[in-house]
Amino acid sequence: MGANSKVISIDGIKAACSNCSLATLCLPFGLDTEDVDRLERIIKRNRPVQRGQILYRPGDRFRSLFVVKTGAVKTFTQTAAGDEHVIGFHLPGEMLGLDAIQDDHHGCFAKALETTVVCELPFENLESLSASVPSLQHQLLRLLSREVSVEANMISLLNNSTAEERLASFLLSLSERFKRRGFSATDFFLAMSRQDIGSYLGLALETVSRLFTRFQEHGVLEVDRKHVQIKNLDELKRMLKHQTPCHTTLGQSS
Repeated sequence: MGANSKVISIDGIKAACSNCSLATLCLPFGLDTEDVDRLERIIKRNRPVQRGQILYRPGDRFRSLFVVKTGAVKTFTQTAAGDEHVIGFHLPGEMLGLDAIQDDHHGCFAKALETTVVCELPFENLESLSASVPSLQHQLLRLLSREVSVEANMISLLNNSTAEERLASFLLSLSERFKRRGFSATDFFLAMSRQDIGSYLGLALETVSRLFTRFQEHGVLEVDRKHVQIKNLDELKRMLKHQTPCHTTLGQSS
């Protein structure tokens, strides 16, 4: 968009969307009311997902993209023995399901980590609408590009970083993502377990637990079960010796 373009988000267009997590779907200023109404009509809002409930699983036909409104969702693959490999955590305002566009089927599980509400965007309808609303098409391409970037940064993190750097990067990612959504950047609850964090970061559960203890002993964090308070954000940032961009893109951001 040009330097003088004004941008508004869906949640600023209508009162019905004032608390909607679809703030990542931005539209150019001047979009006519008819197009706004068409977009609103295809969104299925406030679908509840209970803790532990599967939103989709490998082999399921790809029909919709989902945006987390409240709660949290993890995506993961599973071995024949039933072991999980976590590939992402999705927080309020973040979209999931983009990876299924290519094959028209989902290749992983998506499970609610806590009581969660999602908004569903039927992809066929969204794709048709984006053909006549170029900004939506651009947004989908931007989100797909981000998926590729996140994956590349995660590979870099796992290949080039120490265990300490991986956990520091993960916590900084959560801090930044919560801050962008208007929440505290230094005081938050972890929806995911230590084991899930370890699976995502390629670390053993014992290593994750030991690192949390070390960070707390060094005055970087204060941890009470899933409640985390970052006491020294600058020190956490200094732990990223390799200065990779991963801490800004781990998981997903907007």
